Amino acid sequence: MCQTKANIRKYPKNPYICLFDEFLCGMQSYPSYLLENAVNQLAKLPGIGKKSALRLALHLLKQEQQDVADFAQAILLLKNEVKYCKVCKNISDAEVCQICSDASRQTDVVCVVETIKEVMLIENTGQFRGLYHVLGGVISPIDGVHPSDLEIESLVERIKQGGVKEVVLALSTTMEGDTTSYYIARKLAAFDITLTTIARGVSVGDELQYADELTLGKSIVNRVPYKN
Repeated sequence: MCQTKANIRKYPKNPYICLFDEFLCGMQSYPSYLLENAVNQLAKLPGIGKKSALRLALHLLKQEQQDVADFAQAILLLKNEVKYCKVCKNISDAEVCQICSDASRQTDVVCVVETIKEVMLIENTGQFRGLYHVLGGVISPIDGVHPSDLEIESLVERIKQGGVKEVVLALSTTMEGDTTSYYIARKLAAFDITLTTIARGVSVGDELQYADELTLGKSIVNRVPYKN
């Protein structure tokens, strides 16, 4: 007898344990279409498989009605109400994000990052007081991501407006990240600005989101001139 069937016999009065164990034993059907639909939707999240999705769905079933309603409302509000800063493309609750509207920030230094996650990572180091520009990804023809798919032209327009003295390229040290840095460097070559990149304290080949805060902070402080 498999362990999961043994658990079904051991916990006959617990429907959640029984249902989960039956699923693990290879049963293909769900007792409810609503449960199956919830599992399928949860399984669409990154890093969530069918087993984890079922566990989450059963957890939600056990929660109070108001708690589940608050959870669903938070997801809907995130999708429908969140805005993107018209200056740096960071997530914001207003037209201009808190960072861009902060008068104490150093407005003549712009740090170019891949995604919003990198903004949060660099902010957590407390070592950078300039502004940001979120590209929304990196150039990757294999994945169908081309320069026109990113916020590169908006960066060029931002530099054209004047007031920026330094652009810091804080992209991942991968082939795609280096390709994007090179492309941006070519696009900004005609402007009278200093182009720098974060110091390679971050290991070559690693993605920026996996760097620890100490290493990332030192990389920002010890940034060096960008060379093609």
